[in-house]
Amino acid sequence: MTSTLSTGNTTANIKQLFSRYKIMALLIAIAIIWAFFSWKTEGGFVTPRNLSNLLRQMSVTGILACGMVLVIIAGEIDLSVGSLLGLLGGVAAILNVTHNLPLPLNLFLVLLLGLLLGLFNGYLTAYMRIPSFIVGLGGMLAFRGVLLGITGGLTIAPVSSDLVYLGQGYLPASFGVALVVVLFVLALALTWRQRVNRVRHALPVPPLWRDAIKVALIGAVLLAFVRTLNSYDGIPVPVLLLLALLGLFSYITTQTVFGRRIYSVGSNMEATRLSGVNVQSVKLWVFGIMGVMCALAGLVNTARLAAGSPSSGSMGELDAIAACFIGGTSMRGGSGTIYGALIGALVMASLDNGMSMLDVGTYWQMIVKGSILMLAVWVDVSTRSGR
Repeated sequence: MTSTLSTGNTTANIKQLFSRYKIMALLIAIAIIWAFFSWKTEGGFVTPRNLSNLLRQMSVTGILACGMVLVIIAGEIDLSVGSLLGLLGGVAAILNVTHNLPLPLNLFLVLLLGLLLGLFNGYLTAYMRIPSFIVGLGGMLAFRGVLLGITGGLTIAPVSSDLVYLGQGYLPASFGVALVVVLFVLALALTWRQRVNRVRHALPVPPLWRDAIKVALIGAVLLAFVRTLNSYDGIPVPVLLLLALLGLFSYITTQTVFGRRIYSVGSNMEATRLSGVNVQSVKLWVFGIMGVMCALAGLVNTARLAAGSPSSGSMGELDAIAACFIGGTSMRGGSGTIYGALIGALVMASLDNGMSMLDVGTYWQMIVKGSILMLAVWVDVSTRSGR
């Protein structure tokens, strides 16, 4: 009897530890993945050139994951994002190649179309009460059909150099150094502000040395990140966009009323509604944001390929959903972080990149990614069971 209780307590402690330090576990997993592929490729995986390509590769999935994590936190799902990405990327290519629209106008129209289509999905889900799974499934087929129709099943190319820069361009080395300084100062200011707020509200304040070590580690990671990319050609433009989205969405989810309502809706929708929150409006705008992220991802993908392809975005929704689950977003809703989803996207991109370098068969790549997705969901279920 005592042995059984001891085993149960040990298991519970392990679950609690893993749940608390899930992001740390993910970072360790990434380090192991990188070490393995570096060993198998004789150091080729961790060269500045390949790491630059890896980060550029994850940018599309990362942009989608920024929107998808909000959808999942709100207790919904969107299976149409891959097809919507392809459609909006195709529209951008057509406007650029066929109609020769200036880049600012092209960007505005594609982002606006993404917002409208996202709001349409949100309206069907929130106000027409059609399950989001069905709305997404219908959109997956419909958007892909529209894309095939407007492109005639042909690749639209070549797009202009200014559009290509969005997906293939690099920032000057001096800009990367300035970015490190700005981000380090921001991390220092936010950490100090957090300490001051905890003192003001009579909450426990962690030792100063602990915060100092945290800020120093952030600075070391930022410096290593920029030095590595600058040793190749600089920070890729899509990576800068992803960093900007990380900051924006982290602020929205942690510092705004709208962000808190998203978590509240996913945690207990009925209680949130009874407290006076317009649940339907929250869900509507969550899907609208998802549509804008599809537009951004479509633009970056078209720019990266320098063409609009009718097959663009295929399986993109699964990569985005997998990135969120791997990054700790709960499939039940009400829990998740933007940085966790981006770390999940990095895991997926690292596996894709490494297995491609090793010439692993496509079928094995799909098996590995599917297995990791199931493992991530199992971890979520096991660490939350019994609460």
